[in-house]
Amino acid sequence: MSDRLLGISALIFAALMAWFARGLQAPFSYEPVGPRAFPLLLALIIALCGAWLLLKHWRDAEKAPPTDWWRMILMACYVFGYALLFQFLGFILATALVTVLIGRLFGGTWIRLAIGGLSMGILFFILFDRVLDVVLPLGLLEFLS
Repeated sequence: MSDRLLGISALIFAALMAWFARGLQAPFSYEPVGPRAFPLLLALIIALCGAWLLLKHWRDAEKAPPTDWWRMILMACYVFGYALLFQFLGFILATALVTVLIGRLFGGTWIRLAIGGLSMGILFFILFDRVLDVVLPLGLLEFLS
């Protein structure tokens, strides 16, 4: 039941995100793709993941495990905490922290998660902040700039 519900929710969220993103326009053109490209790309990825969850549910309906509600609630709390700490900690540290916490929910080891989370935070920061010119906060790492 949870895969189907999450898939439907993801599709609805992606549709709303695409609807709101279609009207985004910068008052002046400072980048080649404009401000609407990132939310539309993210909406497409969310929609594809939601569709995959729906198709997976129908394929594996008989052998579905029971829902882990506590894990889903903890993940939602982690994402909420990520949003609250994003400015203060900065993109790199907040992303690394939420990656480690969510990875622990799925049985990952501390060392691998720390390496993966830090790598992901740094690589995504470089991609978005330096390559795509999406300004991201450095937070506690402000002294590095």
